[in-house]
Amino acid sequence: MDISFKLKYEADGRQFAANSAYTEHFTLNIENADSKLNISIIPKTEIKITEFTVEYPYRFKADDRIYVNGYQSWTDSYEYAPDGQMQELSKLTEFLITKSPLQYIGFSKSGDNLFHKFPRKSGIFYGWSYAYVRNGNTVDIFGSLNERCGYTIITFDTEKNCVFIRKDLEGVTYSNKTELLSFAVISDEYDKAFDLYFEQLGVKCRENKRRTGYTTWYNYYGNINEKVVLRDLNSISRLDTKIDCFQIDDGYQNAIGDWLDTDEKKFPNGMKNIADSIHKNKMLAGLWLAPFAGTKSSKLYKAHKDWFIKDKNGKPYKTGHNWGGFYSLDIYNHDVRAYLKKVFDVVLNDWGYDLVKLDFLYGACVLPMHNKSRGEIMCDAMDLLRECCGDKLILGCGVPLMPAFGKVDYCRIGSDISLDWKPRKHAIREEVSTTHAVCNTIFRRHLNGRAWMNDPDVFLLRDKNVKTNFEQRKLLAKINSVFGNLLFISDNIDEYNHAQLKVLNETFAQKDIKIHRAEFVEKDIMEAEYTENNTDYKLKFNVQTGKFFV
Repeated sequence: MDISFKLKYEADGRQFAANSAYTEHFTLNIENADSKLNISIIPKTEIKITEFTVEYPYRFKADDRIYVNGYQSWTDSYEYAPDGQMQELSKLTEFLITKSPLQYIGFSKSGDNLFHKFPRKSGIFYGWSYAYVRNGNTVDIFGSLNERCGYTIITFDTEKNCVFIRKDLEGVTYSNKTELLSFAVISDEYDKAFDLYFEQLGVKCRENKRRTGYTTWYNYYGNINEKVVLRDLNSISRLDTKIDCFQIDDGYQNAIGDWLDTDEKKFPNGMKNIADSIHKNKMLAGLWLAPFAGTKSSKLYKAHKDWFIKDKNGKPYKTGHNWGGFYSLDIYNHDVRAYLKKVFDVVLNDWGYDLVKLDFLYGACVLPMHNKSRGEIMCDAMDLLRECCGDKLILGCGVPLMPAFGKVDYCRIGSDISLDWKPRKHAIREEVSTTHAVCNTIFRRHLNGRAWMNDPDVFLLRDKNVKTNFEQRKLLAKINSVFGNLLFISDNIDEYNHAQLKVLNETFAQKDIKIHRAEFVEKDIMEAEYTENNTDYKLKFNVQTGKFFV
């Protein structure tokens, strides 16, 4: 691998720049062979690295397509033409979330806006942990093999014909030998290349089952209660098609953070009763939690404010704007870890839930702390969650992806869908959007069956409380069925007509699917070719309008 690097650092109270592997303050151990690159630092004194970037020359071709992976589950992740431009974040939105008071209420914390600059030039594309350049069915994957030493930001500059591999090492002081970068470049056919990449990562998918199910969120949002839940449970249990999982989402608890404090007015018989009812209908019981989050109104925050992440001035640091703003637990606090283990013990063992949907996980690593980078913190957080959950099923959501590889059984790979099908404008890159959810479902398909089983988010077939037409709803169901492996609805089945039931049964039916190709063939027009149960199909539609082309 032909490389050069740029390194800036602080030592002895001064700032330095180095482009040599040897300085008065450190030595770099560089192992560069067989398309793998490993770089470790051996300090001679304490140092802080303020920039570390490896430059890799690469000749782009006009018909290449460049994929960059967004920061976390919800972040848009697309393929681009070499002369294209990333435009998902408007200048107005970027200003509001980085320069206005909105940044202090947690509005931008779900993304990378506060620690990475969004490019405003054509031919420059960046993403996190791994990326690829595709030409036809051949891809060159540029991938980190270890994010525990810090997140890896991969930037393609097609004008300079260069790939820049930068490490996010903020907040770490180095005094002992430490790995800075472990990286690989893999070239092969699309599926073979990703098989090789995950083999080198040493990651295997924990789950191999395609599951169907129901979630309360996209019909009632937080306005759920025992009566509504049991009604929809009884409705869905009467379907001829087997349903695997029934999941309760946000709204059962008294406050965000108080997961064991059930709202007794909404659920007078408690959450164990709901799980038992689900099991009687021969389905897995699922429950939503945001395990690291807590709001000011929660008993958790009021009693243990010291458990939460603090800024450099020692003040509680808001990690998101949802629920009026929330804070996140410091996973390195011994009492926090004991508390989380208790929560999961009750939910999984006492209440009897089989699957937990764990959301807003990015909050654990919004700030580097305890001499650990964001990447190391997120890796440790996912290790903790898997330890707490044992062999129970985890559906990850709102999580930076690579730290969750092999740690969760299912994972959301796109934003929440919206109840309409409109382009997302003047919003953060993680905001709800059917358009962006669909694109992520297609372009992150390579994670399916390798890192986990992909959750493309729900599809909706109902007529009430939805703004899409029935053709758009059928298209979303088809996309999820072809590209996803966790197929959830959020409807009252008793309100379905014959046509809706037919689509539901077709979508939920077990299928053997092989995807051959999926790409933009012209502006906004997506085309996919796949084999389903030994029959070849083509799917073509407009991602901005949801119009299907027969």
